[in-house]
Order: sequence, then C-alpha cells, then structure tokens
Amino acid sequence: MGYSELEKTENGNLVNPDDWTEDIAREMASRDGISVLTEKHFDLINFLRDEFINNNANQPNERNMVKAMSALWGEKISTKDLYDLFPKQPSKQATFIAGLPETRRKGGY
Repeated sequence: MGYSELEKTENGNLVNPDDWTEDIAREMASRDGISVLTEKHFDLINFLRDEFINNNANQPNERNMVKAMSALWGEKISTKDLYDLFPKQPSKQATFIAGLPETRRKGGY
C-alpha cells in the first residue's frame, strides 16, 4: 500500500503512525521535494519516531535534534546541517516524512 491509499490529516500527515514504512517515507519525501533519503535522513527520521513512540509522544525541537545527531554521527553539527537534509524546516518536514502527527512547535528553541 502506498502513501496515497493511507488515511491522512488535511495537511497530509499520516493518521496512524503504524502505517509508516521506509518505502512510504521515500514516497512522502519525493512528494515533498526530497528526491533521495540518505542514511542521515533516516537517522533523524528514526530518532523522531523513537522519541514519539517510546517517549510519551515526545516531539523534539531542532536544538534537541542537533544534539542527538551530533552524538550519533560523532561530529558537531548545526541547525544548518538539518536544514540541508530537510529544507522546509526539520521539525516539520522530518516529522511529516517520519509519519508522525504534525508538530505544533514553531521552531528550534
């Protein structure tokens, strides 16, 4: 089943995060202007999914994403590095592609 067959909110977010697969993520990313999802894209996507599913529906802000990805990748990164991956705002675009509910947060801090 593809993204178009799944139940979505009016903004296109998946209603049920359990419907998400990596193939669905690739389809969503392509529709949202990201032609290829790299390992780094999936690192952030999987971090967001893990936080939401296993940490009481937590949706980390960009500052916390930077800290987590810096630790995971073993290098100091900046918010710009996240925007290179998800140019339409990491906290919103990555959350969307991760198949999670739309975040109400406005940004980084």
